[in-house]
Amino acid sequence: MKISTIKELLDAEVLCGEENLDHEVYSACGSDMMSDVLAYVKDQAVLLTGLVNPQVVRTAEMMDMVCIVFVRSKTPTEEMIRLAEESGMVLLRSKKRMYEACGKLYACGLGVNGEVK
Repeated sequence: MKISTIKELLDAEVLCGEENLDHEVYSACGSDMMSDVLAYVKDQAVLLTGLVNPQVVRTAEMMDMVCIVFVRSKTPTEEMIRLAEESGMVLLRSKKRMYEACGKLYACGLGVNGEVK
């Protein structure tokens, strides 16, 4: 699934990385606990979270993620946007709650750990 499709499905606003919306992704995860992301996530390309602090971008970068979707209209800080821009990451913001956003992406074919639905 292209990041541009995720943007459309979640009615999301692009905060940075618009030039990378054509990037293809195959999996996603939703979590507000970065320790869980570090411990359990493998081969995830998209992180959905409501947590807004610089550690989110650093964690996503460590895990080679290419996109972060902030749910519940959460707005990252300028520092977070700058960190994401430096690593070529796409940041999106959606009004949807995490449960709905994850469910919508899964129902439309975005799998977990690279599985194809």
